[in-house]
Amino acid sequence: MKINKEGYKIIFISGLSCILIAALSFLLFQHGGATWFNIVLVVLLFILRLFIISFFREPRRIRIHDNDLIFSPCDGRVVVTEKVFDDEYFHRECLQVSIFMSITNVHINWFPVGGIVKYFKYHPGKFLIAWHPKSSTENERTTTVVETPKGQEILFRQIAGIVARRIVSYCKVGDKVEQNTKCGFIKFGSRIDILMPTTSRLLVEIGDSVIGTQTPIARIGDFEDVEEE
Repeated sequence: MKINKEGYKIIFISGLSCILIAALSFLLFQHGGATWFNIVLVVLLFILRLFIISFFREPRRIRIHDNDLIFSPCDGRVVVTEKVFDDEYFHRECLQVSIFMSITNVHINWFPVGGIVKYFKYHPGKFLIAWHPKSSTENERTTTVVETPKGQEILFRQIAGIVARRIVSYCKVGDKVEQNTKCGFIKFGSRIDILMPTTSRLLVEIGDSVIGTQTPIARIGDFEDVEEE
């Protein structure tokens, strides 16, 4: 299993900590009556170690290219499909799709479309629960806008949650990026919002599970304006 580079330091430190805790436990509880405690502790530390390693796993996936499609930038579950007014970049009504990532999901983020990075900004902020509506505007987050080869601009936000306290982005303004290549990482649970023209055709619904780089969430085009439910 391949491990993402964002996990190297955490995996090393957590592994060393587990070894030290286990060793200290055996030194402090050497009597036979405490053997069960040492065994349980070692098992729990081993499970924790496996969880941390699996969190930073990097699955191998087929890279798909389609300039007319917006692909899911992460693994998770669709929690929002609605019209919103964006006052950061577009200053107009957009169609928003939000995807929530639990701590068991792969947490690599990918570019939902390819093209040129036209805008990037990091916003410090709060750490509300990621599915909270205000997390899109009040939580720590990054905003990235990519202009596709056909001139459509797609915005997506990496949003920190109540557990996630570290957002990593690999892009800067002016970069030429390919669809479904890695754009960043959010550590330990969070959310991504994707904003697109209201004339895009949604291909997912609330509650749908999506796979990053594999699940198309919308088709860009001059379709009829999406009506809110």
